[in-house]
This record gives sequence, structure tokens and C-alpha cells, in this order.
Amino acid sequence: MALNLRRRNKMTGEVFVGSLNDIMFFLLLFFLITSTMATPNVLKLLLPNAKTSKPAVKHPITISVTADLQYAVNNEVVSFDQLEPIMLAQLQGQEDPTAILKVDKTIEVQKLVDLLDIGARNKIKMVLATNTIK
Repeated sequence: MALNLRRRNKMTGEVFVGSLNDIMFFLLLFFLITSTMATPNVLKLLLPNAKTSKPAVKHPITISVTADLQYAVNNEVVSFDQLEPIMLAQLQGQEDPTAILKVDKTIEVQKLVDLLDIGARNKIKMVLATNTIK
């Protein structure tokens, strides 16, 4: 005599996912709001604006550094110790002093950082000129 002990109703597992859409929406809103409130340490770029009526006349100086670490300000060869006073003398009286850096690609990064440090100390905008790929 064999007993048939099987269940007649099979139970199937179901997960109700209707409320997951709401949860995901609220999480998305939460992360968007908190990410806009966070103030990360980022590089601030100076973007041009059209608020000024007349363009300011700028006379940037050119600082060149060769592969053998010879410094020149506007094609005048100077030593590194003389670089900062000569830069300040040539940029004296300018409203927004700017210097263009023409640095050989083989010099150490620390030498470039030293130049940028001079600009940061004296509030001089430094623009790095690079070669274009042809």
C-alpha cells in the first residue's frame, strides 16, 4: 500500500518589486542632492566672461627654459636666482599679470613646479605653451 503524500498545491516564491522603483527613485534623489552640496577640492578654472565693456590690454612675458636649464625672460638669458625680480620688474603695474612658459619637455617636473611656485607667490597667471602635433 503506497501512500501518496505529495502536496496538491505547489508553492511558488514571488518577490514583489513594485516598491523597489520608489526606493531607487528616492536613493537617486538623495545622491544627486548630496553630491551637489559636497565641495570637493578641484582646480578652479578662470573662464572668460563678457561682462567687461572694453578688453584689457595684456602684455604677457615669455619665460623659456632649455634642456640644459638656461632660463630666459623675453629672450634675455638670466639665472634662476634673477628670474623672480626680473619677472616682477617687467610685470609691474599690470592689472592682470600673465607669463607664458616655454619649457623643454626633457626637464624635471620639479623645475617646472619651481616656476609655477614663483607665479603663485606673486599672483601671476602662468600659461604653459606646448608643441602641437602635426
